[in-house]
Formats: sequence, C-alpha cells, structure tokens
Amino acid sequence: MRLSATMGCVMHSEETNPDLLVDFRAVSFIREGRRLVGPVDWQVELDERWVIIGPNGAGKTTLVRMAAAEAYPSEGVAHLIGERIGRTDMRDLRAVIGLSSSSLANRIPENEKVGDLVISAGYAVLGRWLEEYDEVDRDQALEILEQVGAMHLLDRTWGTLSEGEKKRVLIARAMMTNPELLILDEPGAGMDLGGREDLVAYLGDLALDADAPALIMITHHVEEIPYGFTHALLLDEGEVVAQGLIDDVLTSENLSKAFHQPIQLDKVGERYFARRVRRGGTHRK
Repeated sequence: MRLSATMGCVMHSEETNPDLLVDFRAVSFIREGRRLVGPVDWQVELDERWVIIGPNGAGKTTLVRMAAAEAYPSEGVAHLIGERIGRTDMRDLRAVIGLSSSSLANRIPENEKVGDLVISAGYAVLGRWLEEYDEVDRDQALEILEQVGAMHLLDRTWGTLSEGEKKRVLIARAMMTNPELLILDEPGAGMDLGGREDLVAYLGDLALDADAPALIMITHHVEEIPYGFTHALLLDEGEVVAQGLIDDVLTSENLSKAFHQPIQLDKVGERYFARRVRRGGTHRK
C-alpha cells in the first residue's frame, strides 16, 4: 500500500528529506501542562532499524504513538512518510504504518478468530463483521502467520491466547498491510524464555531483510534487542539521553545514566546483556 500521487506531490513541497520516514524537529508532547516527551530531534531513514529503550515512564510509548500517527505533537515540526503532521489526513498515514501495541490488543474482541484478525488489517477494520475476504489476502495472512511462528493459532480465538501468542499475532497483523514503517511496542513482553528467543530470531531475520520495512521497537531490556538493529534511542523522563548508531548509544555509561544505577553492559556475539554492578565489597559471614 502506497500514499496517493496527490499526497506524494505534497511531500516535495514540504521541507523534508524523502528518504526520512520519521522526521521530528524539536517535537514535544504535553498534557495538562506536563511535558511527557521532548523536545526531541529524531530522524529515521528507509533502511534503518531502531530500538527505543529506557525505564518505565521515560516516554517511549508516547514517542512511538506520535511516530505511528496515533498522537499529535504539542510542539515542534513532525513529518511522517514525507507528510507534515497537521496538514494531512492521519488515516492515510496509519494505512502505511504497521503498529503492534498493548493498546490495540485491549480493543480486540475476545471471540475474534486469529485468521480474521490478521486478514482484517488489510481492510482497516478491527473485528470481522460481514466482510468477504479475497483469496490473495487469505494466502498472505497464512504466509505471515507462518513467518512469525503462529500458523497453529489460525483458528483459535483471541481470548484463548497466551500473552506471548497474542504478541505474535499482533506482529502478523501489523505486517499484513505491507507497511513502509513497522512499530513494535514491547513485542517480547509476557513471553517465556523460549518464546522470546524465537521472536528475537524472527525479528533479527526481518531486520536483515533488505525488502523489510523500516523498524522501530520499544523494549525495557537490552536482551530483547535482535541482531541486525542499527540504531538506538535512549530515553529518560521524556528526554533523549543518547541516540545514534546502536554500539555508540548502548554503553554502560549511558544505561547507568538512564536507569539511575550502575549498569554493566556486555555484548556476546550480536546480542546485548546488562546487569547491575554490585555495590561495595562482598558480605562476610
């Protein structure tokens, strides 16, 4: 799915680089007089894979809601997929941005079948009513469910799924529209160790796929960052602690600053692992 030719013409009249899917300049989000995020300068290019990490309340979800065209910035200039926010129909933008989040999960009917839930994403609806789906859509849904390891859930209903299973299905739904930008809000939350590792492997393969959309993923845990991710943005209390190439951002010093405690970061192969540094000496009996 692509933006219309008319919208494409608007893109060139706005002062933004067409290779940028996200172009935030001094963007802030303010509610009830409180600044939840910002000001943030942040750009995401076509072939980049970003992870956003930080403690609870850092503003991660608020930031990606703006990147998903789900929320309007309070201040600053924001472009998504070449369009200036506030001067274009947000529904058109959402059609080319795949989003997997807990807020979406909470709106899904308990009796919705997994197959219908994934297919209906292509029709911009949540919950099947009287729609008749094309065979090509069914085939695409089956292929995506197979890719995320959720093919066996095809005929299950949403209310019978575990948290880990729901995460897989939400990712499949987000991929159904062939998005230009895929945003994953804590995709590993609720998964056991085996499920998390399976998901990390899938997302790593996706990150290395040259034909895959640009990726933005939120996580609290560096262990959930898949291989192949290129950039990181570290947030704390709505402000950027560091952003840029992932190895430059993910350091013991930066993580200690963001999480307000001494953190030791190690890298084994292409994966990151973090732990708190023991304070003082060992206890004696």
